[in-house]
Amino acid sequence: MKILVIGAAGMVGRKLVAALLDAGRVGGRDVAELVLADIIAPEAPKAGLPIATHATDLSDPQAAGKLIEGRPDLIFHLAAIVSGEAEADFEKGYRINLDGTRHLLEAIRLAGLSAPYMPRLVFTSSIAVFGEPLPAEIPDAFPLTPLTSYGTQKAIGELLLADYSRRGFVDGVGIRLPTIVVRPGKPNKAASGFFSGILREPLSGLEAVLPVEASVRHWFASPRAAVGFLLHAAGLDTAGLGQRRSLTMPGLAATVGDEIEALRRVAGEKAVQRIRHEPDPVIARIVAGWPQAFTTRRAEELGFVADRSFDEIIRYHIEDELGGRIG
Repeated sequence: MKILVIGAAGMVGRKLVAALLDAGRVGGRDVAELVLADIIAPEAPKAGLPIATHATDLSDPQAAGKLIEGRPDLIFHLAAIVSGEAEADFEKGYRINLDGTRHLLEAIRLAGLSAPYMPRLVFTSSIAVFGEPLPAEIPDAFPLTPLTSYGTQKAIGELLLADYSRRGFVDGVGIRLPTIVVRPGKPNKAASGFFSGILREPLSGLEAVLPVEASVRHWFASPRAAVGFLLHAAGLDTAGLGQRRSLTMPGLAATVGDEIEALRRVAGEKAVQRIRHEPDPVIARIVAGWPQAFTTRRAEELGFVADRSFDEIIRYHIEDELGGRIG
């Protein structure tokens, strides 16, 4: 199986590539070749199979066609700019998050005109496709009601994925990822970044800023769970999806206060004391319109599995990113 990962230099992309190489198989087929692409060429890991890397701007109308010249069997589309940046830069958000997705779908369609070609395409969407007014728990069949440019771009991507799949151009699966915590590395421009920051920085011995109230409730998954969702989607029998090609992934509903209490249980009071509350009305306004909890029976029945607790999510970060040590 030849696999193309677009957005392979990002945190989830890197972990996905490592998991693909570790597993060696996806959906019952051997991984034979990897093509890794991002705006900056990803670093090719050492492996006993061919790995090609490309620096690619998917918003370039010609870029997607070049990436699929080798006709990959499986495509992971992870490339996007994050929510805060998409809101701050309207044109850039639509150029990358929407136009890039459309260019990819069109390249796949055009590749299939000369000879049969219908790859599996796993598209990472977001729970930002939902916005107020919202029920306490959002059901599987709830309509898309985005309140941000990022959420709108992802919602349109879901509709395109469904239509191109309906027409037989691609075999698409869209997965709406929860907010991923704990994200390693430095803070990014995502409005949701503080959800990771209030855990990541204190665990490394650094101060963190909390811009919202502790009562803010949200929907979370770990990087490990996110990679598990992607791998499961790659091998999923899509006959069970029908025309509803996108699924909300299972996760944990928790408040910021729950996060902090989990940090206290795992790392102690000293870590909690490194969190400084500095209200930010802009971030608070954005977060207030986000969903807080979901009913994800459809995804669970299809075999997607969530994290069990926030304590577990924090321990994963300590194991995977901190070498088992707390700062």
